[in-house]
Amino acid sequence: MSETVDTKVATSPDDSNVPDQRAEALKAVLGGRDTSFYKGHYRRLTAIMFLILLSSMTNGFDGSMMNGLQTLDTWKSYFDNPRGATLALFNAIQTIGAASALPFAGYCSDILGRRTGIFVGCVLMCIGVAVQTAAQNMPMFIAARFFVGFGGTFGMLAAPGLATELAFPTHRAVITALYWTTSYLGGIAAAWTTYGTFRIPSTWSWRIPSVMQALPSVIQLVFIFMIPESPRWLVSKGRDEDALRVIGKYHCNGDTTDPLLHFEFSEIKEAIQFEKDCGQASWKSFFQTKGNRHRLAVVIAMGVFCQWSGSAVISYYLTLVLDGIGITSTKEQTLINGIIQIFQYVCGIAASLVVDRVGRPKMFLSSTSGMCVSFIAWTVCSAVYSKSATNLDATGTPIGANTSAGNAVLGFIFVYLFFYGIAFTPLVIAYPLEILPYGLRMKGMTIFQIALTGSALFNAYVNPIALDAIGWKFYICFCVWLAVEFTFCYFFILETKGNNGPLPLEEIVKLFDGTDAAEDFRNQVQTRIAVDTLVRQDDELASEKANAEHVEAV
Repeated sequence: MSETVDTKVATSPDDSNVPDQRAEALKAVLGGRDTSFYKGHYRRLTAIMFLILLSSMTNGFDGSMMNGLQTLDTWKSYFDNPRGATLALFNAIQTIGAASALPFAGYCSDILGRRTGIFVGCVLMCIGVAVQTAAQNMPMFIAARFFVGFGGTFGMLAAPGLATELAFPTHRAVITALYWTTSYLGGIAAAWTTYGTFRIPSTWSWRIPSVMQALPSVIQLVFIFMIPESPRWLVSKGRDEDALRVIGKYHCNGDTTDPLLHFEFSEIKEAIQFEKDCGQASWKSFFQTKGNRHRLAVVIAMGVFCQWSGSAVISYYLTLVLDGIGITSTKEQTLINGIIQIFQYVCGIAASLVVDRVGRPKMFLSSTSGMCVSFIAWTVCSAVYSKSATNLDATGTPIGANTSAGNAVLGFIFVYLFFYGIAFTPLVIAYPLEILPYGLRMKGMTIFQIALTGSALFNAYVNPIALDAIGWKFYICFCVWLAVEFTFCYFFILETKGNNGPLPLEEIVKLFDGTDAAEDFRNQVQTRIAVDTLVRQDDELASEKANAEHVEAV
């Protein structure tokens, strides 16, 4: 993301003798310019990317906040100490709200634009947070969380798509990987806000974290009209001049003669036209080709895996996990929650910066295998502690419990989170986005959200009930499931990076749809570039001829 582009020809990793033609052409167009994200006009685009990524911060805030609220005596007493199914409803209603928005959010982004989708989501989020903060009873709090989930879906669909489609070509992989990572920035804000308010002996101990949840949405609303619309969306709506203006301003520093402008526009134009010609814009397209069925399997898997890998237990029910190993004080639990959020954010950033160096399959396989091993160790240590903590005193505190085993559980939680952050933090959204063609991108992300919210809803109801009923034995399910995830990733995750960065669209098309589709796409792109070049040359000759005639006339 911050390196000077050289002119070395990239090659496809699955065939070192086949040159990455588009990457070679892009490097030639860039001409060795320094594309560091923090230099020159790229700083403005980087700031805009950060505004877009704030949508993910809102989502991360919610899970961490609910973890924190469950440790607060004021919150528990105000809502009559929710446990089991009641506690599940407090978390599940947000997921139900998110699922309810899916039929509308995708169409909003496709029809009205990515920026409009973010705007609508922010407005709904602010309404939900206002009601949540002012909640006077359980039904009011639950209704508010429904709106929080409903509004969040609009942003969760629109923002990553806009970031992918607006980012500078050499920044795109890292920017997209940072989207999910930014959710931990919200988690940090929520966790440490709760840690700072738990001493307040009134309902403001939980109302302050609640109102803070609106902060990312408020920032986005203030600056929403500084965020340009996706040039790909503009082209898809026939607004070519607007698309050229966006690319020229944010990628070429306003230089309309920059060859990069015409290169990017030609690629976008041809890609969208090619997808329309192939009919790749309808829901049934996911089932019509082997490549699209492969994409569909990956998209669904990513939505399920990010919820069923065990992370949701930590995200929403860390209090129950810590109670199970003898860490019961509010101060310790809120402190651990805060440290976990910082740890995950650092791991996510580090992983995001190396996605184009390490490669997708290696990251997913390292992540799933590491999570499986660490979860097994977590489970064993939990069992040892549980068996040693059967004798309780009058206050319910274990007598003679194996504290070393309990501390080991906490250590393995951090080991597990490290491996989770290797792939699932940076790639769980970035990978589906880069393998989905434009015409199927919002539809694919809607399917991703359906899989994610369905899995999250299952977690919200099952996790607290299972943890209460069978304790550490519930962890065995995750150990087995993580082995399933490893197997899936081994067979289904394809490499989408080249030797010098992400593979271009036509190379990804070849990976998923075969060489013929890639060759057809490449020929059309080259034809369009050649035609555009001839048209520009004709315009220049006509202009020179007109100037010469004008001079002669004078």
